[in-house]
Amino acid sequence: MTDFALGQRWISDSESDLGLGTVVAIQGRRISMLFPATGEQREYVSDTAPLTRVTFNKGDKVDSADEWSIIVEDIEEADGLYIYFGKNADTGEDASLIETRINHHLKLNKPQDRLFTGQIDRNDWYDLRYQSRKFQFNYQTNDLVGLNGARTSLIPHQLHIAKEAGQRFAPRVLLSDEVGLGKTIEAGMIIHQQILTGRASRVLILLPETLQYQWLVEMLRRFNLSFSIFDEERCAEYAESGENPFETEQLIICPLKLLSESEQRQKQACAASWDLVVVDEAHHLKWSPEQPSAEYSCVEQLAAISKGLLLLTATPDQLGHESHFARLRLLDKERFYDYESFVKDEASFKQTADLAKALIGEGNLAADDISQLNSLDANNGEIEQALLTVNSQDAEERLTSRKVILANLIDRHGTGRVLFRNTRASVQGFPQRHVNPVELDYPEEYLSSTRWWLNRHQDQPKVQDVAALLTPEFVYEAEGHEDQPWWLVDPRVDWLSEKIKADKSNKYLVICAKASTALTLEKAFRTLQGINSAVFHEGMSIIERDRAAAWFADMEEGCQVLICSEIGSEGRNFQFANQLVLFDLPLNPDLLEQRIGRLDRIGQRNDIDIHIPYFSGTASESMFKWLHQGINAFADTCPAGVNVFEQQADGLLDALFQLEHDDAVVAPFIDQAQAIITDLNKQMEQGRDILLELNSKGTDGEAIADAILEMDDDTSLIAFMFQVFDVYGVQQEEKGNQCLVVKPTEHMLEPHFPELTDEGMTISFDRETALTRDDVRFVSWDHPMVQGCFDMIARSEVGNNAVSILPNKALPEGTFFVELMYVVETAAPKHLQPGRFLPPTPVRLLLDKSGNNLAAKVAYEGFNKQLKPVNKQTASQLATALQTAVHQLIGVGEGIAQQQMQQIVEQAQERVEVKLAAELSRLQSLQQVNPSIRDVELTALEQQRAELKDYIGQAGVQLDAVRLIVVSHQ
Repeated sequence: MTDFALGQRWISDSESDLGLGTVVAIQGRRISMLFPATGEQREYVSDTAPLTRVTFNKGDKVDSADEWSIIVEDIEEADGLYIYFGKNADTGEDASLIETRINHHLKLNKPQDRLFTGQIDRNDWYDLRYQSRKFQFNYQTNDLVGLNGARTSLIPHQLHIAKEAGQRFAPRVLLSDEVGLGKTIEAGMIIHQQILTGRASRVLILLPETLQYQWLVEMLRRFNLSFSIFDEERCAEYAESGENPFETEQLIICPLKLLSESEQRQKQACAASWDLVVVDEAHHLKWSPEQPSAEYSCVEQLAAISKGLLLLTATPDQLGHESHFARLRLLDKERFYDYESFVKDEASFKQTADLAKALIGEGNLAADDISQLNSLDANNGEIEQALLTVNSQDAEERLTSRKVILANLIDRHGTGRVLFRNTRASVQGFPQRHVNPVELDYPEEYLSSTRWWLNRHQDQPKVQDVAALLTPEFVYEAEGHEDQPWWLVDPRVDWLSEKIKADKSNKYLVICAKASTALTLEKAFRTLQGINSAVFHEGMSIIERDRAAAWFADMEEGCQVLICSEIGSEGRNFQFANQLVLFDLPLNPDLLEQRIGRLDRIGQRNDIDIHIPYFSGTASESMFKWLHQGINAFADTCPAGVNVFEQQADGLLDALFQLEHDDAVVAPFIDQAQAIITDLNKQMEQGRDILLELNSKGTDGEAIADAILEMDDDTSLIAFMFQVFDVYGVQQEEKGNQCLVVKPTEHMLEPHFPELTDEGMTISFDRETALTRDDVRFVSWDHPMVQGCFDMIARSEVGNNAVSILPNKALPEGTFFVELMYVVETAAPKHLQPGRFLPPTPVRLLLDKSGNNLAAKVAYEGFNKQLKPVNKQTASQLATALQTAVHQLIGVGEGIAQQQMQQIVEQAQERVEVKLAAELSRLQSLQQVNPSIRDVELTALEQQRAELKDYIGQAGVQLDAVRLIVVSHQ
């Protein structure tokens, strides 16, 4: 029977949250225990009480109830009570502390304290803690942080740009890839990296109001970044408090119009500090030296106070060369200070670009070219050395030398560091487009309604009045025909339903201008034609849209048709389908390209069939012919199409706004459009910058993609997350197609599991599955759920101690080992990126009873598999029996851990010096020949190197977990 005495301190094994208990009464075999921290009292039978005596060892720091602490040097026992002798931790004077005066609120969360007080965790919990520490270390030291977790296809040029810009200090670049090449994705990847690596925490995205929800969804769905949309109503909420609304959130999406039209909002936005400002549709920032637009002036002010700046536009130079210069000026006002100087610099870039063209050609370099290249090599002699074999007969030697020279030219090229532009001509992997026009007769009912519409708006027709003629069902309903719905008179409905029913093997994406059209069409298909279809429009919530898109994406049980309003042409990726039906046509060529771009994207594996039903002799036929014959907008991308439309808009809109149409109406506009497009294409080819293309496309994209694929194929993440779900009590249900439904339960170790909502969520560890299912979360090492689990485990006590049995008859029974896991870490702030050099680093020791460290000889994984669990009562008895010996070994382990920490710190400081010094040296050399290297980047690197080495030098080591292993022959 356990000897109890009044005043002793015990802890409940089953209710450790009660805190320290005090024995307040003993009556025979029954004892009463008061837990002062919570005010609770419990009655126990002494023989079976689930209690563990709280004892401390020499070297422990113990808090007293009188708000001072003692460092234990000696222990005595009197009348059943422990008395601790030592030094007052604050004054250093001799002191003593009887156990009755130990602080009631004392937290016994250190591994050894929990081990010796019976709060022993399961062996699988300990293993989870070890694996978490190991995986977190591997993750933070990986160069792909922020890249592998993007829910995107692995497109080489996107990965190159994202890595090149995303790993800079405060990137300031212009992303100007052509439509369909993924500027938004590139920007998202850059933002994602900047945030995960600590380079940025406050991000402001400015854009046209129509794009704000698209960006909101893209950032959340693809990158798990939760932005807040700010409008005037949101900002006005802070009027009474006087608080700056732009300082209330870290990640903000805001219409540029809100700032450019309000001096107050503009001042508030500029008063808030930003690590990164992103501006979409930057070609709308109109500028002249005498009169910059309000939008340009607004962005200029923000660019001046923001560390980083991303400008996005698919048309960097088509609104005039001065406008292009103006955007570069926003990126670096010191570098691009004068337009005339910029034009002169570009002339010198052309010479370098011509040399690049010669290098990528198959012929030998001329003597003049070699001489010019030699004159460029004021840097490090690389070009001079490579030129010795640039015309070598050995193909491999010749290719290697030319790659070295090209790499140097790209580094030195003027705008190549601040401007990225990929074109479809330079990037492979796009499908063919097949144009399938369908001419239909215009029903008499529509003709009558069109006549009514023209008469009603003939005085001063607006753009929307002309656009309505391309959606005759809208005009028909506007006139009022409730007795006969439009779909009964519209031949497009019968044509489309018959086509779909005859081709059940393909999925069809149908896009029309208006939500009402989409709803009616879906109802007609479903109820009268029996076609399995879904609808997708702006009146639905994001969740409803996700469900509709997921149903369409399901290749086995999903619907065959998705009918979208115009919103379906924005931001969504339906490239698993290849049949597109344009139920009507937009006026804006860019909007048409957005529609086609839902299927015509990099990664599309099939050619695309574009079906265009139009009515003969109407505005829809004229519009089709102008788009098809004039600017070739269906068969190929036409980035200049909107410019042509704007040049012809007045006359073209007038031509469209009439009842009867024939070739003579639109033919002049077609001829003129062809001439304009031809001229623009010539200008673009003449101005083609081969160095810019090479820099934008990069040479490392394939290697990055392969490295990410290797991470995707590694099953370690899946095993780790299943282990976390099991230990923490998260419910898991297989959903098929590599999907898993995870839900919270009432018995979870933590009430709030990272990222998990009350409704649960559907996840997949497979990239391709997640790409085709908008309702499925793609879980990678970057995912906030995984990162949240690392943090949750590290800050908790879960698994920080365990007792295990080692069945091994080759060792004497009763032999024991102590496994210790220490963690070396630094307090360096996140913006210095300590994880690249010294992340929380686990140090494993395996000590025998003599204090010998066997960790190098006995690997963790194999050793852990041999161990068997032990019940809690036996574990507590073993820990109590070996407490003194284990405590001594922990003291030995601290000395070994300190030695290993010194080695780890020295290696980390060496990595800082090697990596950052090399990077700094390269940029300093490049700055001599490329003024796009900013002084602020060099200063930031110097400061990062100095501060990191200092912080790493102050790193500490602490015991994170302890496991007692006892040999058994049973």
